[in-house]
Amino acid sequence: MESASGASRSSYDVVVVGGGHNGLVAAAYLARAGLSTLVLERLPATGGAAVSKLAFSGHDARLSRYSYLVSLMPQQLVEDLGLSLDLRSRITASFTPYLRDGQPGGLLAERPEGDATRASFRQLTGSDEEYDAWLRLYGDVDKLAAVISPTLLSPLPKESDLASQVDADLWREFVKEPLGALVERRFRDDTVRGVVATDALIGTFADLHDTSLVQNRCFLYHLIGNGTGEWRVPVGGMGAVTDALLRAATQAGAEVRTGAGVSGIAMARDGGEVTWHDGSTTHSAVGQHVLANVAPWVLRILLGEEPDTETKPSGSQLKINFLLDRLPALKSGIDPEVAFAGTLHLSEDYTQLQTAYAEAAAGRVPSEMPGEVYCHSLTDRSILGSFEGHTLTYFGLHTPAELFDDPASKSLAVDRALDSINQHLLEPLQACLARDADGNPCIEAKTPQDIEADLAMPGGHIFHGDLEWPWASNRARLETPAQQWGVATGIDRLLLCGSGARRGGAVSGLGGHNAAQAVLASL
Repeated sequence: MESASGASRSSYDVVVVGGGHNGLVAAAYLARAGLSTLVLERLPATGGAAVSKLAFSGHDARLSRYSYLVSLMPQQLVEDLGLSLDLRSRITASFTPYLRDGQPGGLLAERPEGDATRASFRQLTGSDEEYDAWLRLYGDVDKLAAVISPTLLSPLPKESDLASQVDADLWREFVKEPLGALVERRFRDDTVRGVVATDALIGTFADLHDTSLVQNRCFLYHLIGNGTGEWRVPVGGMGAVTDALLRAATQAGAEVRTGAGVSGIAMARDGGEVTWHDGSTTHSAVGQHVLANVAPWVLRILLGEEPDTETKPSGSQLKINFLLDRLPALKSGIDPEVAFAGTLHLSEDYTQLQTAYAEAAAGRVPSEMPGEVYCHSLTDRSILGSFEGHTLTYFGLHTPAELFDDPASKSLAVDRALDSINQHLLEPLQACLARDADGNPCIEAKTPQDIEADLAMPGGHIFHGDLEWPWASNRARLETPAQQWGVATGIDRLLLCGSGARRGGAVSGLGGHNAAQAVLASL
């Protein structure tokens, strides 16, 4: 990768603003098509949220510091760009520890599901009814995914085109009615309901009965990746995804400049001029097309508008990274290497999720913090370097950015996150923490404000704003390539190519792919 300085030329076919994973995807496709392409990245390295970092002094373990799993990146994109990626399945889909009548237990979902999963449901609920309902639900999700997933690398379909391929009642349940109604209708057990509902709330602050249906959209995105919805661990961490994309872009001829903080975009009929600063000198270059791999809210500022606090996105997550000398034992007696290998759900019963939402909406840190834990080192030991323990990642729900306007809320939220896991352990997680070179416990917490400060994601919103349905409304205008691919900004030759594009969000590359296709279709 080339370091920051002036570009090698004054004009390009395409200038990409932002070297996150989507910007690199777009650059790789465009450069492979023979277009001169410049990528400008503010930070010292590319990748944005898809990076692996040494987070704790004295240890060479590389953590997926922000984003942490891959699902929505289509296999076709990986093959198109010749990416060398090893995405590994986790042996456990999920484990949910619980305490009922003072007795510890746990709901296990294997991958693939088998007899132990059915037995676990039976132990929790007393019959096979909930597990049968579980199988029916995810069978229905598979039907939706089979219709929607193949369209993600194509121009936007109209809603009616997709709805006509799906049972009308199924479309109504998932797309027209709040997800809470579906969950309550199909399941009776509070824990099972909660496990199902959590996929609707990752990075999304919403009541499950919210009439905006933002929770439904989040749920859908989390379950349609490659038609299976499986979330896999990239060997080498998320940085390996960025490294593969950077190689694909530069080997195809794209020029990548880091340490290049873009300060302005001036669009004209025949393209746009992008201005950036490398720390000592101001530079500019003209692109016949400009692709914005930044949040739409940030793009408006780069175009010269004043920041609008009323429309600024607000993220909702608490990310905590740990290094552990050892995995803790659980009260339920399950093997920790099974429990922690997948998604470990904490305080995510359905009623707990709803209570936590109500408390956070009232401006209070949830008394019982819902969240999820992942141990990637059980699937990929390569990220540990010479460290002999384990990494652990916690992702907290219902923690909107507004909660952390009070600095004291961060430590309170971390304490409650630890409480949510410690109630299920034979010893507190703190006893298992490794120490850094200065003797401090290896724990790092990131609020939405921290994410904004680190990555310039407004409000720390991991999707750059609320997710949209991955199709066009029946009345949508799809006259230009940018409209057809869901990357239009309303300004000719200026396209969104990041998570803020329709079908953006998560580490998928969809925003980059679709922006590149819109450019190529316009030539």
